[in-house]
Amino acid sequence: MSRSRGKVEVATRVALDNPDDLAEHYTPGVADQAKRVGDDPSLLARETVKGNSVAIVSDGSALLGLGDRGAAAALPVMEGKAALLKRFADVDAWPICPVSREPDDLVRTVKDLATSFGAINLEDIAAPRCFTVERRLHDELDIPVFHDDQHGTAVVVLGALYNALKLTGREPGGTSVVIAGAGAAGSAIARLLLRAGYSSEGIVVCDSDGVLHPDRDLVGEKHWLAENTNSGRATGSVQDALRGADVFVGVSAGGLLDPGDVAAMADRAIVFALANPDPEVDPEAAGKHAEIVATGRSDFPNQINNVLAFPGMFRGLLDSGAQRVTAEMLLAAAHALADVVGDDLEPGRIVPSVFDEALVPAMAEAVAGAVRAAD
Repeated sequence: MSRSRGKVEVATRVALDNPDDLAEHYTPGVADQAKRVGDDPSLLARETVKGNSVAIVSDGSALLGLGDRGAAAALPVMEGKAALLKRFADVDAWPICPVSREPDDLVRTVKDLATSFGAINLEDIAAPRCFTVERRLHDELDIPVFHDDQHGTAVVVLGALYNALKLTGREPGGTSVVIAGAGAAGSAIARLLLRAGYSSEGIVVCDSDGVLHPDRDLVGEKHWLAENTNSGRATGSVQDALRGADVFVGVSAGGLLDPGDVAAMADRAIVFALANPDPEVDPEAAGKHAEIVATGRSDFPNQINNVLAFPGMFRGLLDSGAQRVTAEMLLAAAHALADVVGDDLEPGRIVPSVFDEALVPAMAEAVAGAVRAAD
């Protein structure tokens, strides 16, 4: 019999080798289990796969660097993510790729399936719909909802910045940050930086039309960003905003900047050019002017990749029985990520390797600690 293709599969955790095994783990044994869970639904996470299961939900409308490719194209990507969760955190994850993109439909689909899962991972859903879906599910479910394009990216960027600021002798409150990209990732990064002590004046967010500020006609998340960042009311282009800035975080489009834009930044500048596959500025050219350069690519030092965050996050969420994702959990995870680098910290190593065996346990414990502290 030929094996099906793909990156993941279902495997049994119990022996099914004889009639006694079948009686215990199927009928009639499962009837007793069903009665117990029916009488006390809180037993579900302990007695079934729910306690170690994550649904990875995507409509394929903002797929990697590919854009809108639809639900079918999303399936191999979500399957790959499921494989990573299993490999790095021993979490059982299941790709769910709905065809409908209406927020009401997506919310209803996830809510209808939530009984089977201990947590939800939203992935590659286009803005602004992703904000609506994530916030509604956050409010309406009793299991955590983690939007990796927002939360995962923000955790890794903040963790990397903790170490980059340590190397360059800066403190968050006195550091100026220009974020290029006002979608899911850029918005979440700005929000988490504010929670981490960066000032509203020091954070400037830009979209394709330039700096966000209250005099622009903006709605939704961009309106919130304009009201809560850039309190100095800077205007102009991203290149204008970069003059004298300490940090650039790009989550936008390749080729946005040239080396001269980096040269115009502050001394000992920090550049995170995270667009894939083409960074916002050539990393080698940027390195001639910036002290620290990071990208989203694996062929340059300092790869800022969400796989550094989501395995440990979900391990901690599931192990702690958390019902919500909170800012305190994200901050704790970012600190843990940064601390794993330890004494190996240098300009070419501000984040750990995803293969560092200390990473997932450290982040999981940090998340679980934040859950305990909130109880």
